Amino acid sequence: MTGLRERKKAATREALGDAAWSLCVERGLDGVTVEQIARAAGVSLRTFFNYFSSKEEAVVAGDTVTALAFVREFAARPPDEPVLVALKATLQTIYPRYVDFDRLRQLRELRQHPALLPHVFAAYSAREQALTAAIAHRCGADPLEDPYPAVAASSFLASMRAVVHWWLNTPGASEKYTATELVGRMIDQLGEGFTR
Repeated sequence: MTGLRERKKAATREALGDAAWSLCVERGLDGVTVEQIARAAGVSLRTFFNYFSSKEEAVVAGDTVTALAFVREFAARPPDEPVLVALKATLQTIYPRYVDFDRLRQLRELRQHPALLPHVFAAYSAREQALTAAIAHRCGADPLEDPYPAVAASSFLASMRAVVHWWLNTPGASEKYTATELVGRMIDQLGEGFTR
């Protein structure tokens, strides 16, 4: 069980990330200062810099939290489940709890800001590495000797990104399907080799 100190630190980090995201959605990235983010989260400027090096890093913090939760949930799945089965089950558990699609739409627009792109790419790379390690552990594979864990992690994350992008941009898609259902279908298609 996580200790009180760790829970408080996680709550502070989440509060700062939420404040950064909501202020930047409201005012634009250039219209927000680190001081304003710290004030909105109810902490000092020094505390902000204990958690983040910049406002850009704080804005993408929510992605990191969701990614870590996903990897933890995946790692906790029954060890005899095939990788794609475990990924699909994890997705169905994590998405309803952690993913707010209205927020995702707003964040997607915000992410187009050039100053945010390096932080978005860094967060994506960290997510891919963490999932690769979890898949390697599940398979008993050495990712330095066997490309399967990296290919599986990369394919899964790319499929998620493509499906969510399509779902957000296609008129009427959100009335026909949930994003979770669509990503689940893509996982099934990955398992079938994308045959049609």
